Amino acid sequence: MATEVLKYAYQHPLFQFKDLELIFNAHSKLVHSKGDFLLEKGHIANEYFIIENGLVRNYLHDYEGNEITTGFVGNNEVLIEVASLFQRIPTYEYIQCLTDCTLWKITYDDFQELFHQIPAFREWGRAWMSFELYKSKLRAIEMITLPASKRYLQLIQKNPQIIQQAPLKHIATYLGVTDTSLSRIRKELSHL
Repeated sequence: MATEVLKYAYQHPLFQFKDLELIFNAHSKLVHSKGDFLLEKGHIANEYFIIENGLVRNYLHDYEGNEITTGFVGNNEVLIEVASLFQRIPTYEYIQCLTDCTLWKITYDDFQELFHQIPAFREWGRAWMSFELYKSKLRAIEMITLPASKRYLQLIQKNPQIIQQAPLKHIATYLGVTDTSLSRIRKELSHL
């Protein structure tokens, strides 16, 4: 059952073949259509996903009711609403498929069982969480220290899937700018 996407997602030097076999078998394959929600505000996350293909966005509403994209997750990436899943609290975010998506799901209960059963899985989880915390801190710093045009250029370089598949209005809110500002930035960059 193991697919390349699961092998890619669960890379860690401590994993033994039997560990990976148990982890892979705990996943089930899902197909979702563009526009489908994987999680909605007020619900508790009871699973996480590995994205085989497709693009998903996390978003919430600001104090004026505007949708603000807080993240994108694409091909070969792990999609976890960390606060809701691990703290067992209702989420503030929505998680929505921006394209048709093929995903591999593992339930919270299966994850917990494997987490306690397989020491290498705990180490993988710590490494994943540390890297996600680093990325979150870096994004917060860049939102303060870099102009929007530089953040947009970095997005093009680091994650072209987002540029290719996400609507500009979602990219704009993710970058913290208006649609009009993003259009201006794109126009200016096209002349370079």
